[in-house]
Amino acid sequence: MTTLSKSKIMNHRQCPKRLWLEINQPKLAVINSDMQSRFDVGNQVGALARAPYPDGVMIDTFDRAQQLAETARALAGSPRPVFEATFMADDVVVRADLLLPDADGYSMVEVKSSTTVKPYHLDDAAIQYWVAHQSGVPITSIEVACIDNSFVYQGDGDYAGLLKPVDVSVTVCELASAVPGWIHAARQTLAGDKPAIEVGKQCHTPYGCPFHDACTAESTRPKTLYPVEILPRVGKLADELRSEGINDVRDIPPDRLDSPTHERIRRISISGQAELSPLVAESMRRLGYPRHFIDFETINPAVPLWSGTRPYEAVPFQWSCHTEEQDGTIAHHEFLASGTDDPRRAFTESLAAALSRPGPVFVYNASTERTHMQTMAERFPDLAPVLNEAIEWIIDLLPMTRLHYYHPDMMGSWSIKDVIPTIAPELAYDDLEVGGGTQAMQVFSKLLNPALSPARHASLRAALLSYCERDTLAMVKLTHFFKKGDA
Repeated sequence: MTTLSKSKIMNHRQCPKRLWLEINQPKLAVINSDMQSRFDVGNQVGALARAPYPDGVMIDTFDRAQQLAETARALAGSPRPVFEATFMADDVVVRADLLLPDADGYSMVEVKSSTTVKPYHLDDAAIQYWVAHQSGVPITSIEVACIDNSFVYQGDGDYAGLLKPVDVSVTVCELASAVPGWIHAARQTLAGDKPAIEVGKQCHTPYGCPFHDACTAESTRPKTLYPVEILPRVGKLADELRSEGINDVRDIPPDRLDSPTHERIRRISISGQAELSPLVAESMRRLGYPRHFIDFETINPAVPLWSGTRPYEAVPFQWSCHTEEQDGTIAHHEFLASGTDDPRRAFTESLAAALSRPGPVFVYNASTERTHMQTMAERFPDLAPVLNEAIEWIIDLLPMTRLHYYHPDMMGSWSIKDVIPTIAPELAYDDLEVGGGTQAMQVFSKLLNPALSPARHASLRAALLSYCERDTLAMVKLTHFFKKGDA
């Protein structure tokens, strides 16, 4: 019989097929950068949760028998905090983040990197509690320690108050009665053949599944060029369409869709021809020069790095700007923070210099750039005049593109990474080492590590610069395409 763990039971609750594959075909798992980032953040927050207890005992071994033996010894001695305390009951093993002694036993604390307690955190804690209770450990309370996003870091290395404990004892004790059923269901799944479960929302909720690619490849759904799931915000409509035997957008009847956007995608997918509204050309020609095209990259660490910042607060660390003159000449300027100091002042000074000459400021999805420019104008009043004027000049290319242009190859998406290959294939992002905003954050985090080799530091820095530059050059090409007015 396979020994189950808390994570295996939780994986089964997310999707029985996930657990079956984890046990029987583990090599199919693909841990992407988002998943690895979540693991890394969890480890970092866990270390901070242990910091207030310097006398604690860490069960630091991968050998299960040794984990159980060391935990038993720690609990048999004088009461002390125990980290990663390991218990087993009914062939289910769990490891508690923190076990803190009190007058009558131990408080069990599960540490999470979210800012609120989620329903699945309660299921998680219920499994922990049930196994510990079955093992005879006197658990007096159960807490989930979340990140308090009102915490403001003072820059002094003191993170006391970053984690906020929430007592979930009553709810978890009630849920614990369901745990034996969860265990039984997981074992029933493992005793049978691979579950026939199609890809769906469970592939991403509550966490991304490492077997998503494998399940997609073996899907029994009819293979179609334009699956109904490409329709933006399709929700339950995709299930309704498939239940009606409609698997491809092109097979949807003309009167079936209520959304004009959905209908537009259906029509263009059928025709196979891109559509560009002629109205956008005149709008583009009316705009003056110089034209600035800007893009920001930000980092939002769970554990704040710089004084005056909060958990998950987005801090800009990089910008790119292409400036086009009326005669067609284009200059490129850029900034990427270096070192570990707070990047905001240098970021803002250099950006203000690049935008010192008034003119249209093009962005793609304006919320990031506008918000950060407003924040920096408030933070640095001496730079506010230039920033506030630039904010007034902002033109968001995303809604303009969504309104005026669609190509069948965009597959229902108006992300610039899906738009630009249909306009300027040479600017597609697949040749870049950094290909997205989340990856840019992760790479910049690596640059903050002083132990990084100079060669790798230079390589990653170059990759970040290339990525951000590609975003703003893509916007230049997009405006040229709009001005031409011919799809």
